[in-house]
Amino acid sequence: MILTMAIIRSYITLAFVGLVLLLINNLSFLAYAAESEGLGASFIFGDSLVDCGNNNYLSTLSKANIRPNGIDFQLSGGNPTGRFTNGRTIGDIVGEELGQPNYAVPFLAPNATGKAILYGVNYASGGAGIMNATGRIFVNRVGMDIQIDYFNETRKQIDKLLGPSKAKEYILKRSIFSITVGANDFLNNYLLPVLSIGARISETPDAFIDDLITHFRAQLTRLYQLGARKFVIGNVGPIGCIPYQKTINQLDQDQCAELPNKLALQYNGRLKDLVAELNDNLPGSTFVYANVYDLVSDLITNYEKYGFSTASKACCGNGGQFAGIVPCGPTSSLCTDRSKHVFWDPYHPSEAANVILAKKLLDGDTRVISPMNLRQLRDH
Repeated sequence: MILTMAIIRSYITLAFVGLVLLLINNLSFLAYAAESEGLGASFIFGDSLVDCGNNNYLSTLSKANIRPNGIDFQLSGGNPTGRFTNGRTIGDIVGEELGQPNYAVPFLAPNATGKAILYGVNYASGGAGIMNATGRIFVNRVGMDIQIDYFNETRKQIDKLLGPSKAKEYILKRSIFSITVGANDFLNNYLLPVLSIGARISETPDAFIDDLITHFRAQLTRLYQLGARKFVIGNVGPIGCIPYQKTINQLDQDQCAELPNKLALQYNGRLKDLVAELNDNLPGSTFVYANVYDLVSDLITNYEKYGFSTASKACCGNGGQFAGIVPCGPTSSLCTDRSKHVFWDPYHPSEAANVILAKKLLDGDTRVISPMNLRQLRDH
């Protein structure tokens, strides 16, 4: 009798413990759902403009985990994180503004597991492009095709965390997919001296851009097939106006290299048509077109109006009057007031510029982001 009562008490205790654990698990998920209601995850794809540290985990020449990169990134105490700027990227700032409590984690980082991925994952890689050959000068980088492979892995993890039904709804209705890619396909592929000369002889700009659009269409369609529905696609900025191009082309501070900008505009026209095509042909999708070219051009042309002292000289770099040849590193010259430079290094905007650009993407009208801005997309 005593033994029987002991066994019964043991079962009751186990059942009680199991119930408590179940409640804790459910409350944990409900708390997460409540704190991120309407937001879901931010999945970020692209190149060094939005890389938040993936290249730290690659053997590559394209790295930013050296000082003074990250000098104004508060979360790291001013230590480099792998972001190619002095502080936050546009992706970081947009996530903050849309109410996300944590930054999207780099996919290749060890902590990109468990609940952390429900806030979002960043797949972007410095040197990456639409084409697999883009960025080969850096030895290693994660191109768009591989970035989408990585998202497929994340998708399976979210299925396990939430269950297939909740995971599908979470991806479809409450997650935003942002893609910032294309500049390297020109700067570090088609326009690259020596490495690309054969391609440029054998392939006209029209044919190369045709290839880009064909590949990008397939990549975006694959993301749609994996459950993505809310997309923001950034076009290519005025790449002929970056300090690197001004320096190698020996231009004045108010001049830009003509060919890179001409190619960017040609590509952007085709990209805009592609976005419209995908909106028409992929049921339930919303593709938003971000006119980064005009936003950055306005910032460069009217830099004084925005509180900057220069839009031609890199804050951190070496080489020529615009510090536009050698990337930012420990031996680079460093400006005294980082908030006064549009460009952090020979290629990338400063955090101050990123804040202005992000604000316009979040709240701008259809001249800069269409058919809706990022706040509207979140709630769409």
